[in-house]
Amino acid sequence: MAQYVGQNVKRKEDYRLLTGNGRFVGDIRLDNMAEAAILRSSYGHALIKSIDTSKAKDCEGVIDVITAADLEGKVQPFTEFVEFTLPPNLEKDIKPIIKKNPEPMLAKDRVTFVGQAIAIVIAENRYAAEDAIGLIKIEFEPLPVVTDPYESVKAESTVIHQDLQNNIQSHFEVSVGDVEKAFNQADHVIRARIKTPRVSGNPLETRGVVAEYEERTQQLQVWSSTQVPYMVRSYLSKLVGLVENNIRVVAPDVGGGFGPKCAVYPEEIVIPYLSTKYKRPIKWIEDRLEHMQSTRHSRDQVHDVEVAVKNDGTILGLKDHFLLDNGAHNSFALCCAYNSAAHLRGMYRIPNYDITGQIVLTNKTPNVPYRGAGRPEAVFVMDRLIYMIAEKLNMDPVDVSFKNFITPEEMPYDTDLFYRDGANMVLENGDYPGSLKQAMKIVGYEQFREQQKEAREKGKYLGIGFSSYIEGTGIGPHEGAVVRLDSSGHILAFVGSSPHGQSHETTLAQICADEFGVSPDQVTVKAGDTSLLPYGVGTFASRGAVTAGSAVHVASKKLKEKLLAIAGEMLEVAASDLELQNGKVYPKAMPTRFVTLQEIALAAKPGPRCKVPEGMEPGASATHYFVPPTVTFSSGFHTAVVEVDKDTGFVEILRYIVVHDCGRVLNPMIVDGQIQGGVAQGIGGALYEEIIYDENGQLVTGTYMDYLLPTAMEVPVVEMGHQEFLSPRNPMGIKGVGEGGAIGPPAAIANAVCDALKPMKIEINTLPVSPNKLRSLIEEAELQEMH
Repeated sequence: MAQYVGQNVKRKEDYRLLTGNGRFVGDIRLDNMAEAAILRSSYGHALIKSIDTSKAKDCEGVIDVITAADLEGKVQPFTEFVEFTLPPNLEKDIKPIIKKNPEPMLAKDRVTFVGQAIAIVIAENRYAAEDAIGLIKIEFEPLPVVTDPYESVKAESTVIHQDLQNNIQSHFEVSVGDVEKAFNQADHVIRARIKTPRVSGNPLETRGVVAEYEERTQQLQVWSSTQVPYMVRSYLSKLVGLVENNIRVVAPDVGGGFGPKCAVYPEEIVIPYLSTKYKRPIKWIEDRLEHMQSTRHSRDQVHDVEVAVKNDGTILGLKDHFLLDNGAHNSFALCCAYNSAAHLRGMYRIPNYDITGQIVLTNKTPNVPYRGAGRPEAVFVMDRLIYMIAEKLNMDPVDVSFKNFITPEEMPYDTDLFYRDGANMVLENGDYPGSLKQAMKIVGYEQFREQQKEAREKGKYLGIGFSSYIEGTGIGPHEGAVVRLDSSGHILAFVGSSPHGQSHETTLAQICADEFGVSPDQVTVKAGDTSLLPYGVGTFASRGAVTAGSAVHVASKKLKEKLLAIAGEMLEVAASDLELQNGKVYPKAMPTRFVTLQEIALAAKPGPRCKVPEGMEPGASATHYFVPPTVTFSSGFHTAVVEVDKDTGFVEILRYIVVHDCGRVLNPMIVDGQIQGGVAQGIGGALYEEIIYDENGQLVTGTYMDYLLPTAMEVPVVEMGHQEFLSPRNPMGIKGVGEGGAIGPPAAIANAVCDALKPMKIEINTLPVSPNKLRSLIEEAELQEMH
């Protein structure tokens, strides 16, 4: 019997995508379709005194110009958080203050960030819409702009949203053990301010929406480049007042999401509403400048951290106060901030821990989760501390890690925290010391140290840096699957989790194929369409394989049992005595006597020829909604080997190694691809990427001339090492892997650069490690050495 799970099955998606036969939102063309363009704020903070749209409305080809006044009473603002209400036990434990922060669909009285939508032009084509945008006249009254989160929290700061009284939108505290006692017992206390910058997700495909309303049936169909079609449907129903069952949202081929597309945006609500108003299809596609200005950013945390240690490197306690600069609005409650707080200790045994998080509002584009969602920030803090402890105590950083690891014998390990789903945060299994040893073996750690000494004697600066991470993956609340046998004997799997590069069509087909004893080519997976099944959540937070994979697995088992029962009626043999293999069901003792899947499908239909056993419903399908008890914890180590050019500040990555544990590996090739792509984004965050605003709230890095992305020239081929500790929290033992590649690179690379320049005692606690920043640090170190 062939087993496809665990094998390198080629991606089914690739032929379509590589030959240009993918269908993205931009490819959708409908009869009588109008197009939209959006006028966005050029001010970071200003009152809107007046809007004159008369000349724009008179422009040839323009159908209408819509402002906030046109939406009043027809489209509601975002008044609730995208994230679910905090579980009561978590709320009681961390005592959060969360102020509701509604976001208007279109700015009415004031704008709060550059790029905020003010007016929408609907025209016969995009050219006419763009021309009309330039004819809209707006009188602004500039207001004071705040872009520094530390200035934002001051009592005298300009308040961005008057009803909130101040700019601290959320606040919480997590405390474990006795931190003050730990610090009193410490031999050393190390303090640092550690910052991760604001970055942009930059998928290959920008956002886009097409909507078509059928007045006769009152059906609204929406195509959106989104990670969460079910959430788009839910908000459309709630905010526009439509019957949810009359809305169909489709995420066709999606050219990357990475987190920013798991938010629901005003355009995804207003464009469909306008389609219902004008009774014709309407299309809006974001250009790249709009993407840089308006699609949500991420990261942007500053941590003031203290760590208490003994002379032997034992970490006794850790205190942290951090700010998350969330821009002008927060629609994700505590998601990224609490992720940082819950994950900061990582795989280390730190019994005394106190962390306070504040989500602060500024006149910038709002922040949302981006690949890793608060974890890269936390890992950067923790792994920089490991290296600072090592420097303080004159120890090897790996010895500090080994000293403080949670060991396999301590698993499952209770962290004394609640996860954000309200469950106790218990690390179920893994071998963290073994993971680091494996990474050291792959890189040849002892040999590298010898090479490093020889290189320094020749004036070359080589360094090695490690980074460790744990990640809560596969979060709920649920994900569903319908598995069906059609009348031709082909198997279909419908899932609510929609892909944007995660290979659902391949990996979920592998799961089905194993259960039914067929090839993955005999299984078709469909996703990204709210008409496929009633409930769905989406693909984000490293949850696709855990939740959708488990749903497909259980639904396949249910359907297999039903098919065997029907075949038993047809063959007059007990179902327990039957085998299903290669599209045939036969008695185990008599393989030549069989019925085919096609024959079983026909026998499952209602009517006089139905062979479904009494008590079973006719039909050859099964549904399952998998509700995870809590998250699974994947983990891993990243190792960067770099060479630093001291004269220019350039950093070259010579080798990059990842050892990871994602539980059962469904398809090694796809897992490796996910990690490789994640590492590329992590390298961008480490060395190149930073969203910068000036003091007026103007976006300085609005093009790829200013906002640098790594190319294939800067991203090495990642060397992989695998661990496979099966999670007990789902039937297949899967842990998530989608974000792990992006979590470790900033810390691993910064540590490697510090290691390379160790004789100069350079500390890198701010990203990115750009040449100009590094040269400044080198120059400062050289001046200190001279004095």
